[in-house]
Amino acid sequence: MNMVQTEQVRFAGGFLNVNKPIGWTSTDVVRKVKRLTGVKKVGHGGTLDPIATGVLPICLGAATRFAETVLLGNKAYRLTVRLGASTDTFDSTGSVTREVDASAITVERVGSILPQFTGAISQAPPAYSAIKRGGRPLYELARAGVEVVTEPRQVHVLRLELTAWAPPEFVLDIECGHGFYARSLANDIGAALGGAAHLSGLVRTKAGRFGITDACDIEELERRATEGSWREMVLPLDYTLQHLRAAVLDPLKQELVWNGQALPAGALGEKPGDFSAGGRVRAYSQEGDLIAILSCELAGMGWRPVTVIHAG
Repeated sequence: MNMVQTEQVRFAGGFLNVNKPIGWTSTDVVRKVKRLTGVKKVGHGGTLDPIATGVLPICLGAATRFAETVLLGNKAYRLTVRLGASTDTFDSTGSVTREVDASAITVERVGSILPQFTGAISQAPPAYSAIKRGGRPLYELARAGVEVVTEPRQVHVLRLELTAWAPPEFVLDIECGHGFYARSLANDIGAALGGAAHLSGLVRTKAGRFGITDACDIEELERRATEGSWREMVLPLDYTLQHLRAAVLDPLKQELVWNGQALPAGALGEKPGDFSAGGRVRAYSQEGDLIAILSCELAGMGWRPVTVIHAG
């Protein structure tokens, strides 16, 4: 067995916090990580457009089963918005659909409309997006000349700040919930100003617990892979699960969980009322390895394994 194969057997999984380069798709990064690490099962925790850079959590091995904990978490972005033109993609990669004179727009005017884009807002995703319709991404339909109309949906903007003004461009820092589209915000701001605008730059600065200051670039990952030290960069399998209470299982309970069997109420040492139905815990072996996520059953019936991490 060669060294890469040995690593795959011994490596349960974890996360890499990658700073995605501009021009790369999220899938490009996944392919690169697969090639560099030799790990067969690799995914990402939230798509970034090629125009964007910044935090792209990469899930390795068993961590792919926890990608949703990243996808559904809050994100933070730094947007560069350019006034004076709208595009079909809502960013600088698309074809211009409208041009206007934006020279009269002031920083005060932009600042005055930002409150309408905070809190719970209605936002229509771009036609050129990875949202699927009939099994096909919308961007494929749009590129094929099919007219795509997207339905508005509610998204949450927790913070929105104007941080730089250099007309015709300005910079916004934003913290938002799942499903938010920075391109749609840029387009909507242009419309709210009575003109046109599009996204000309985007950096994701945070995705859940993953931050830009701790992200590694592709060159660093390549160097570490060549040295054989890439695993030192990997964040633990339970990195995104710290909001859940922890429990340690003895070997008998561990075997039951590995076989997909439920544990009786009280098996984790909990008292009545400690957990409501659907409450979850992260379960560990006595050696400290993550074994499973367990869910509290209705009426105190016990604990059902919902995600099981097998040995090896």
